[in-house]
Amino acid sequence: MNSVFIEARNLNEAFFKCCRECLLQGYEYIIEKGSFETLKRKEFDFVTVQITNPGERPLAPLLPPSIVSPATDNYIEEYLSYLMTPEKQKNELYTYGEDLAGQIEEVIRRYKKEGFENNQLCMSVGSKDSLSLEHSQCLRIVDTRIRYGKLHFVVYFRSWDLWSGFPVNLGGLQLLKEYMADSIGVEDGEIIAVSKGLHLYDFTWPLASALTQVEL
Repeated sequence: MNSVFIEARNLNEAFFKCCRECLLQGYEYIIEKGSFETLKRKEFDFVTVQITNPGERPLAPLLPPSIVSPATDNYIEEYLSYLMTPEKQKNELYTYGEDLAGQIEEVIRRYKKEGFENNQLCMSVGSKDSLSLEHSQCLRIVDTRIRYGKLHFVVYFRSWDLWSGFPVNLGGLQLLKEYMADSIGVEDGEIIAVSKGLHLYDFTWPLASALTQVEL
């Protein structure tokens, strides 16, 4: 297993660096089970992405005019409700909000009541029944830590679409972190994202190549 560490200042730099390293170091294979079966992926064996200032705006990627951005700041703001509300549409297998909604306010309450030196306030997504879903939850853990007067997130994705998912997911999580930090009364901190399945589908390789100037 090739473990890759990427450090970035903001979400835009994190997106660029992840696209570049995925093209250069990603394990290439044909999908046998999951989304877009029979297509190819380039995928990190394991990656840790530390973003030191994820609140810098814009949250959406800054791309050349010739490349359609996978996200906008307006879309990211709309996505926040998906993380914070439990409602699920008829066509949805799951939403992250159905698991996170109640945990968010409980984490805020306990930090305010019990203090900041607390390692127990880890929010989880999914359950033992997730294995039976046709497509199970990608985001599984939103762990929290208050250190140096700031609220930090450590998040784990079991599988993660780098081009279409990464910018929106992290942008939404950043807005959630800002809300929680303000509610607790601390500053906004870092995001450390971990995944054994961060990938680029083959139909996005040309886009990532045009962005990073990495030849295919």
